[in-house]
Amino acid sequence: AMAAEGPRSLWELSAAAVSRSMGALEREVWALPGHLLRGLLPLLTVFRLERAEGAARRAGLSTQPIWRKLWDDVMKTRPPNSENIACWRKKFLETFFSNVLHGVLDVSSDWRLNDQHFSPLLHTSPHVSQLTLCNMLQGVVELTAEHNQKVLENLAGSLQVLKFQHLLSSNQSIRHSLVLLLHRLIHHGSVSQVSVYSWPVPDPVLLVLILSMSAGFWRSGNALMYHSSPCGLCRENKAQTQELAQEQAEVDHYNEKEWSDDENQRQFSRAPEEVDVEISGSGADTCLNSGLSSLQNQACEETSGEEPCDHTCIQEGSSSVSDQLSCLPALRKTRRRLKSAVRKKHRCLRRNRGLYSDPEDLYDFVFTVAREDNSGLLDTKSTTEGENGENWANPSPCTPCTGHTACKKKESAGIFSLKAAHRFRSVSTLELFSIPLTGETCRTLSNLLSSWVSLENLVLSYNGLGASIFCILSGLRALSRQSGCHLRVVRVSDIFSYMPCVDLVRCILSAFPQLCTVSVSFDLKNQLEGNSPEGNPRCSEVEIQETCLEQLEIRFPREPLHTVFLLPVLKASKSLQQLSFDSATLPCSQELGRLLGTLRECNPDLKKLSFHDVNLAEHHKEVLLLLQDPGLQEITFSFCRLFESSTTEFLSEIINVVKKNSRLKSLKLPGNRLGNHRLVALADIFSEDSSSSLCQLDVSSNCIKPDGLLEFSKKLEGHIQQRQGQIQFTHLRLFQNWLDQDAETAQEALQRLRAVCIVVSDSWDSSQAFADYISVM
Repeated sequence: AMAAEGPRSLWELSAAAVSRSMGALEREVWALPGHLLRGLLPLLTVFRLERAEGAARRAGLSTQPIWRKLWDDVMKTRPPNSENIACWRKKFLETFFSNVLHGVLDVSSDWRLNDQHFSPLLHTSPHVSQLTLCNMLQGVVELTAEHNQKVLENLAGSLQVLKFQHLLSSNQSIRHSLVLLLHRLIHHGSVSQVSVYSWPVPDPVLLVLILSMSAGFWRSGNALMYHSSPCGLCRENKAQTQELAQEQAEVDHYNEKEWSDDENQRQFSRAPEEVDVEISGSGADTCLNSGLSSLQNQACEETSGEEPCDHTCIQEGSSSVSDQLSCLPALRKTRRRLKSAVRKKHRCLRRNRGLYSDPEDLYDFVFTVAREDNSGLLDTKSTTEGENGENWANPSPCTPCTGHTACKKKESAGIFSLKAAHRFRSVSTLELFSIPLTGETCRTLSNLLSSWVSLENLVLSYNGLGASIFCILSGLRALSRQSGCHLRVVRVSDIFSYMPCVDLVRCILSAFPQLCTVSVSFDLKNQLEGNSPEGNPRCSEVEIQETCLEQLEIRFPREPLHTVFLLPVLKASKSLQQLSFDSATLPCSQELGRLLGTLRECNPDLKKLSFHDVNLAEHHKEVLLLLQDPGLQEITFSFCRLFESSTTEFLSEIINVVKKNSRLKSLKLPGNRLGNHRLVALADIFSEDSSSSLCQLDVSSNCIKPDGLLEFSKKLEGHIQQRQGQIQFTHLRLFQNWLDQDAETAQEALQRLRAVCIVVSDSWDSSQAFADYISVM
């Protein structure tokens, strides 16, 4: 056997033999006592080890060390955040699936992977909750191949997060496979998040394809969105829909007839020409209804063959229904007589009652006979106006992107209408990172957002939006009026700010007051900032109604924090719980004082307050007021220069205030140049006369040396002994300190601290910060 297998170790040979022979004895083997099973598990291949998971759990054995060793031997890399990995089995199988799919891992490279019963994609797919597709979309064609149908079915049930990274332009065949993949994983699967990363020159067709299918739209008749055979799940849904529609038609028939009779009676009091139309309209209802049904069926067959025609929602105002009817020769002659009937149909639809036996008939008819184009983009023509379009602040429900100049540009040909697409299940989280979005793409995204009711989280990061931010806001405003809307989190970040940060916050909240979390972040200030876009009012002038805001994060591009514009937002956000300011400058101490006064008066639920890179060296009074606030549970002063020019009395005042505050749970002071002596003094927070309930303390990046940390640990031990262990301190963060100066002393200090709390640290090279250390000395 050894000669036949090649020069492998006896351990590998025996393990492979055990694994091969287990097929017939598997049930008996899994029934072995725990101590015997423990010795057998390391001898198994991945296939057998996965099957042994239940038996190991019943025997009280953990397979985590084996999966971790498998990771080290097979992947040969250290995974990010390895200390936070809860299940190495899932981590290994998920990464193994991705590496095999992308061709970066050879199953013959390790004997534990080379099992005749083991199909890498099939057996690992049920464990995949996150998948990344990159470059030329390698793996998409493989996943949609006929022999991987079961793999795709498994992914549809397990996959939650789908990511696209570093994409390149792809051919039509790959896009066709991508359509099939997205249709199965999103429309008929469980994918809840779609993220697109790092796409410097995005292919507009491919990007819009991903966006539209993530929003639940799919047009099977389009050249880029076809597939050769109907989706089985779609066929099932079509049969159920037709059955329900038939039952509903029977129920609605009597209501419609009764309403039509009453309406005809009222029409005799109108103009004579209207009376003629309405009298004949009663007889024309049946004709029109049957005509619509036959044309609908014909259009469905011509558009998508056997593909089902789903029912979607029409937005009024994009084009008149009578104009749509006139497109067909069969109805041109009756257009004049049916104008009034169509107007009556609009009134009926508003009452959820209509002239036709099936309320969906007209909807489907308008969708299926709409003129279609084959480019694969979404039609924004129907939702844009001319130069005299409405102001973005008050768009009509049917024109989610109108007023701004950047949104009025003429579109290129070849864009299909959303009304011509089928509507399926959509995702709840959309993230776009480092993807330049043109005005055309922003208009498409705006139109998608206007009806994306399942969306809960929207993240737009470094997309170069510029003036197109108004287009996005318009889509959000339209979405906020949709019933059943779920959007609660909006995060916008970019290099340049098109307007002041607080103005943008006001714009977002005025467009969507239902939001719970708003995050606005910019790196640099645009020199053109402050010029209000033509036809649009300054957002600082927009009235803020009561909001549902719970978390507000603002990162300023080194601009002053003018509270006159921020205070109305805080006053309107009675439910605010978390507030964060980053890189803001305070013009004077009065500004910070007004801010704190408003927080105490108008935001009683505020629990977390954070300042990062905000110079508080001259605001000691306000800092002490914050530390003694009885409502705050977590306070962060990160790189705020607290002790840059402070006295010893200021540190003593901080300690005394924290000792008396029994509500404060977390105090984070990274990057404030504490040094050794201030760190040692902070140990007095836990002294015997303290009523503090502090659980977490963050002193990262504070030039702390090993001898100072050791002294702090000894002093903390003394306070704990005096209080007989009755303290709630549980977490200490020590990132990026000078602990490598004396490894032995640092190790002793860490051992002492780990006996009383959880210590989170790193192996940071302090030589890079030597200049900063000299300045502190």
